[in-house]
Amino acid sequence: MFVILPASLANVSISLSLSAFCCTEMVPSNLGEEMSTEVALPPEWEDDERMDFLFSDFKESRDVSTTDWDSKMDFWTSLILKICRSRGTVYVNLQELNKIFQRKGIMPLGLATVIQCMARCGKIQRESEFAANVDCGWVSWGVGLLLVKPLKWTFSTLLGSSGVTLKELFVVIELVKEKAAELLGVYRSSPVANHSLLSFQELRTLSSHVCVDESTLCMALLQLQREKQVTVSLHGGEKIVKFSQPGQNHVSPVSDVDLGIYQLQRSERLLEERVEALGLEAEKYKEEARVLLREGKKSQALRCLRSRKRVEKKADHLYAQLENVKEILDKIANSQTDKLVIQAYQAGVSALRLSLKDVTVEGAESLVDQIQELCDTPDEVNQILAGGALNSTDADTDGLEDELRFLLENSSLDEPSTLPEVPSHPLTPVRESGSFCDDLLSALPSVPQSHFNITDDELDKERSRITLADTGLQQKYRTSPVKRAEPAQ
Repeated sequence: MFVILPASLANVSISLSLSAFCCTEMVPSNLGEEMSTEVALPPEWEDDERMDFLFSDFKESRDVSTTDWDSKMDFWTSLILKICRSRGTVYVNLQELNKIFQRKGIMPLGLATVIQCMARCGKIQRESEFAANVDCGWVSWGVGLLLVKPLKWTFSTLLGSSGVTLKELFVVIELVKEKAAELLGVYRSSPVANHSLLSFQELRTLSSHVCVDESTLCMALLQLQREKQVTVSLHGGEKIVKFSQPGQNHVSPVSDVDLGIYQLQRSERLLEERVEALGLEAEKYKEEARVLLREGKKSQALRCLRSRKRVEKKADHLYAQLENVKEILDKIANSQTDKLVIQAYQAGVSALRLSLKDVTVEGAESLVDQIQELCDTPDEVNQILAGGALNSTDADTDGLEDELRFLLENSSLDEPSTLPEVPSHPLTPVRESGSFCDDLLSALPSVPQSHFNITDDELDKERSRITLADTGLQQKYRTSPVKRAEPAQ
């Protein structure tokens, strides 16, 4: 039976080298070697009764015994994932699984059913199907991904084949995603993380401790390409890998600038290696000249020194070229940094423009005036309240001022000069009872008993003086309240 291939597929098969598509089946180089080594099997592996059940074939229908079916399926599925993860591989095939799980010369009978169930659940996928799901021309760069794989997948789809062959490779999706994440982390933590492009061989060396073989690396790259974190292209017969940079949601296509930078970086590495080699060669000529000089071969020693000078001159010339390349790379790096700064400025200006969209100078002035008016209102209210309190006390203030004035006018009565002189003779005891006049008379000096030669006119003047003094004292006692003695408690 003949099958007519599409024109595009035929063109791809013709354009690619025959050496890349000469094999009929591709198995990772270390898969069989790894699978043949000892594996960590579960403790129940020594239970004969349990293992007899697990090694038996599945029932034709899951409905016959759902619990037994699910128990057996979960056991083999988890064990397959554990074995692949411990070995660092993302591939499984029925032939190697039969070798791994062979027990006392007996192979499990239900592994084909396990693989089919895992494929239906999306836990594993045929290598060709996995690669075909990537929306890029994976055939143009795939290493180990042969054209017979998609053809075989096409034939099995057309013919309705759903069986599992012994050597057919399946990719464990969960492990591929883990490897892809590890590969991206290794690149971003490496010294070449600032390089926009890497060659496939450089990446292979860089990720040798993560991807155990080249096919695993290809699967991880395909997963990253599906996640738009990596793009792989073929330029000048060389496979080039470009990773997304930090802060980018997806990787950008390979541009002419990227290729130019890649060529400069490659030239830089080659020049560094050449300069180092010339330095070692010059040192070698120097040592040979020293040995020949010790042996007395002066002419040969001079030739070695001339060769050393020539090599050093060539090394200086290459070193100057290396410095020029490094200077160009520095300028490119600075220009990219300036570009990022300009983009940040543009984003800042746009954000500032949006934030100040509804803000104007007139609006700000109006707002300040309103704030000032609101601030003045409490001051005016306080002033009005304070003024009302002062006006309410005007009447009381006037009364207090009149009383103060009256006290000042009468304060002259309390001066000592207006009082009579203090008598110098002892005073007679004061009677407990009596009028004010009696008290006053008792305080006066005794009337002399002797006869004085005093006329009647003089007596009248003395009486008038005493009367006036008495009148003034009475008026004083009327105007000044007398503090009564409080009774004893």
